[in-house]
Amino acid sequence: MAVAHLSLKPVANPVVLKDRIYEELKAAITSMNVYTDDEEHRLDERQLSVELGVSRTPVREALCRLENEGFVRTIPRRGAFVARKTRKEVLEMITVWAALESMAARLVIENASAREIATLREMFSSFDEDGAAQARIDEYSETNISFHQALFRLSRCDLLSKITENLFLHMRSIRTRTIAEKDRASRSIIDHMSIIEALETRDTALAERLVRQHTLDLGRHVEEFVDWLE
Repeated sequence: MAVAHLSLKPVANPVVLKDRIYEELKAAITSMNVYTDDEEHRLDERQLSVELGVSRTPVREALCRLENEGFVRTIPRRGAFVARKTRKEVLEMITVWAALESMAARLVIENASAREIATLREMFSSFDEDGAAQARIDEYSETNISFHQALFRLSRCDLLSKITENLFLHMRSIRTRTIAEKDRASRSIIDHMSIIEALETRDTALAERLVRQHTLDLGRHVEEFVDWLE
C-alpha cells in the first residue's frame, strides 16, 4: 500500500477556504491515473493538511465531499483512499456515457457551426499516417479525451455538460489506460473520423449511432480483456 503523493499548493484565503481545499484536492486526485498499477493509494489527512497549510478539519470535510462524488473511499480503521472503480461500476458508467454522448452528437448537429465541427477533424490532423496514433500513444490519448470533451461543449447544453463533468473525470483514467490495449488507438481514430464525417454531413441518426457504438465498444473491451479491475 502506498501513500498517495498529490501535487498540492497551500490554501490561505479563509473566505473560500473549504471550497478551495475541495477543489485543490479534487484536481490533484483526478489528475492521478489510479489504474496504472494495483497499488492502493492512501490519503493521509495529516500530510494533506500540512501541504495545504490548513487544519485537518476542512481536509476531512473535503474528503467527505469527494467520497460522495465517488473519488474517495473510506475503509473503517484503515482510512481514506483514492477510489478505484470495480468492473461493474465501469461498465455502468460506460453505458450511461454512451447514452449521454449520443444525445450530445444530436445537439452538435443542431447547434454547432460547420467551422466548429471542422475543429474536430483538425484535432487528428497530425495522426494521418498509419500507425501514428499507436506510435504517439500518450499524445493521442490526450487528443482522444479532448475530442469527447469537445462533443459535449459543442452541444451547447450546459446541463448535459454539468451532468457529465464528474462522470468524465471517472472515465478519463479508464480511457487513458485502455487506449493502448489491443490496438484500440488505431480503431479509435477510424471511429472518430466516421463520427466527424456524420457530423459534417448533418446525418443525425448516423452520428448518434456511431458515437453510441464507439463507447459501447469500450465496454465490450472492458468485458473481454480488462483483468485489472475487480
